[in-house]
Amino acid sequence: MKESSSGSKMTNKHLHIITHDLPWPADHGGLFDLFYKIKALHLAGIQIHLHCFYLHQPPQEELKNYAVSVNYYHRKKHFSRFSFRVPFIVNSRVNADLINNLKKDNHPILMEGIHTTFYLQSGKLDGRMLMVRLHNTEFEYYKQLARQETGFFKRMYYRHESRLLKKYEQKIAGKALFLAVSNKDLSIYREVFHAKRVMYLPVFIPYLNIEAKAGKGCYCLYHGNLSVNENEQAVIWLLKNVFENLDIPFVIAGKDPSSKLERLAHSKSKTCLVANPDEKEMRDLIEKAHIHLLPSFNNTGIKLKLLNALFNGRHCIVNKAAVDGFSFEKYCHIAEDGPAFQNLITTLYQQEYIQSENEQRQELLREEFNNERNAQKIIDLL
Repeated sequence: MKESSSGSKMTNKHLHIITHDLPWPADHGGLFDLFYKIKALHLAGIQIHLHCFYLHQPPQEELKNYAVSVNYYHRKKHFSRFSFRVPFIVNSRVNADLINNLKKDNHPILMEGIHTTFYLQSGKLDGRMLMVRLHNTEFEYYKQLARQETGFFKRMYYRHESRLLKKYEQKIAGKALFLAVSNKDLSIYREVFHAKRVMYLPVFIPYLNIEAKAGKGCYCLYHGNLSVNENEQAVIWLLKNVFENLDIPFVIAGKDPSSKLERLAHSKSKTCLVANPDEKEMRDLIEKAHIHLLPSFNNTGIKLKLLNALFNGRHCIVNKAAVDGFSFEKYCHIAEDGPAFQNLITTLYQQEYIQSENEQRQELLREEFNNERNAQKIIDLL
């Protein structure tokens, strides 16, 4: 399926971008980097040829504003794509139309995630300028998912996928330039896979300024995609280990919470769960919170919900895994266990958030998460 458009500021530089999912609507953290990277490259004049995998979503008219062509490929997410050689996240995104479209020219190719690299490992793109955006060190991510999973079959699947991914990532580590979202992921690719062509490229974000309001908010907040097991486990941990005996309001907000999480949240008198808030409602929840609680049980990739809190919210309490590999630690309060979280919450809940903290956080925008500057880093590689 193909749709076309033309950019507003053409150059002679073309770039194929293969996305593992539809970049729009960018309604959760995992899509921010995809969409705002495409937008920044378009604004810089790059002629983008977009190739999007999808499951059930319809074509997105918005994407035609940023690409000279948009092609859609259905992801085959069924048992026949299960393999003992190729990771499922890769094998479910094999499509003959994709490789045929890529071979119509010799333009550089940016593959978003290990998910979209089947034709890289097969050798069918040899001789092209190839880049892979690392969303995570995937084998580590799936290993950590297996540790957190309580269901037997899912746990076995995550372990199997982790083993396959480690072999697969080793195989492709010398076949492209890898763009890591964290210095930790960069180090793993260099040390474990001996990748020689790997560089750190910060994520692309929708924020232009630090918007946190000085003063005091009304509650503590955890926000995120609640259908993701890792996020659900973080919320359950907070409810059982931090808020069991803490007399401070706690709001949980996010996409598709399970019935188990809803029951647990509703059993706490000071806890409120907001399911599937729209963008305006989520922005309002983040703005009015006094403390953002974002512990993580996995230290791969980047926690975009933490960036959202740092750019738009007040005090942030995290554990070390949430900031591992980044320069965020100086802008957050660090705690590692339930009592430490409780002590920090009790202290910070009485402290106003002051404007000078916004000025410190603004360094993140100027020095690291500057979309225009980071788009230029990609353009310089073309």
